[in-house]
Amino acid sequence: MVTAHPLPEGFTEIEVFAIGTALLVEALLGFCLNGLTIISFRKIKELRTPSNLLVLSIALADCGICINAFIAAFSSFLRYWPYGSDGCQIHGFQGFLTALASIGSSAAIAWDRYHHYCTRSRLQWSTAVSMMVFAWLFAAFWSVMPLLGWGKYDYEPLRTCCTLDYSKGDRNYVTFLFALSTFNFMIPGFIMMTAYQSIHQKFRKTGHFKFNTGLPLKTLVICWGPYCLLCTYAAVENVMFIPPKYRMIPALIAKTVPTVDAFIYALGNENYRGGIWQFLTGQKIEKAEVDNKTK
Repeated sequence: MVTAHPLPEGFTEIEVFAIGTALLVEALLGFCLNGLTIISFRKIKELRTPSNLLVLSIALADCGICINAFIAAFSSFLRYWPYGSDGCQIHGFQGFLTALASIGSSAAIAWDRYHHYCTRSRLQWSTAVSMMVFAWLFAAFWSVMPLLGWGKYDYEPLRTCCTLDYSKGDRNYVTFLFALSTFNFMIPGFIMMTAYQSIHQKFRKTGHFKFNTGLPLKTLVICWGPYCLLCTYAAVENVMFIPPKYRMIPALIAKTVPTVDAFIYALGNENYRGGIWQFLTGQKIEKAEVDNKTK
């Protein structure tokens, strides 16, 4: 006979089920869309360009976020974390690695688009590979720090998934948080803001707006901003007075990133969308050269 585990403290039955369902839906949708992006890049020759390698990078990272959400959803339905403390550390590391790689890849795409539209310089394969490798290695560096003692991974308020422990707000946490947010949120955000502002000005001069230049940065702020705000507030005040169910909301918002990114960088890209259509239907796309235009 299966033993029913008690509800996590501060949550009702319907709230636990709703969070698990939300995580599962986000994971399924994001994984399918980004998986399609990855397979299409692999199968369709016309999509294999240096610029689209960066789209592949963000799709890989977002698939990783979806896998993290799958595990969290499964644990939520169980009502407890079944993988022990070591599993919690691995889950926290994997979640941080893919999240930071996704943000870094978004900044790399912004840098590439700036040069594509403003300086008319083409991205070379060597540069694209270097940018992709740097984004992942940089993410790995910051993700491994809590495993080495700078920062710490621990359970989310629902206690069915793991992330950076913001419950203590001690000096160790504060120093890690501000370094992390500076190099992995503020600087990528600044790169995206300046790049897309320059592209917007270029579009205004030509009168031809090829994509929504404000959407990528808005996505970064809306999806990751609430989580960053919660962690920052924890550095100056004790956030434990906030009910656990409300502290789970920023994590749920952040898990929408894979789906949103797929619509911005792959499905929103006219030529990449054509490549996906070719993969699904076998119908050839007309344009061989694929850039990162987003309608």
